[in-house]
Amino acid sequence: MTLPRAPDRLSDEMAIAIGHAVSGFGFLEEALKRAIFSLTRQGLGEAADDAALHRWLKRMEDIADDTLGTLIDSFLAAMRQAQAGRTEDLAKRLAILRNQRNLLCHASWRPGKEPGYWHPTFINTKGERYPDDMHPRDVLAIRDETLTVARRVVSIMRGTGIEGEWAGWEEEAPDKAGG
Repeated sequence: MTLPRAPDRLSDEMAIAIGHAVSGFGFLEEALKRAIFSLTRQGLGEAADDAALHRWLKRMEDIADDTLGTLIDSFLAAMRQAQAGRTEDLAKRLAILRNQRNLLCHASWRPGKEPGYWHPTFINTKGERYPDDMHPRDVLAIRDETLTVARRVVSIMRGTGIEGEWAGWEEEAPDKAGG
């Protein structure tokens, strides 16, 4: 029996870029959770009865373990329910980021055709392969877009007037997050 070959070691530049991008996705997930919290809490109103409040609290517990895709769907539904503005552009950008997150988090990497480039070996749920080699600049561009979208989500959350807490952060930290 032949063992599969070991994966190629990513260049430090590519590994760092992927790490920063994945960290950006983590921030986006937290921003989505906070925005869902704020939008849905706002929808309950001031006079929510105990049963409604209990159902809402249970849902908030459940979203703690949701995946990025589920969080995106829940956020967009909460936006529509709250009539918090148009969602088409944001929905498109979030859909692209969902796919890019899956690519960056689940791909196996091989050296690309040109020095400094890497090819992600990844087949999505539709059976599609990612066709292009990627450079660390490409991955950092994904990170930048992720943070831009996360900031927009944070601004929507803050627009409700219900910010909630950022897990593990001190009082001044949300402003440092770029929100």
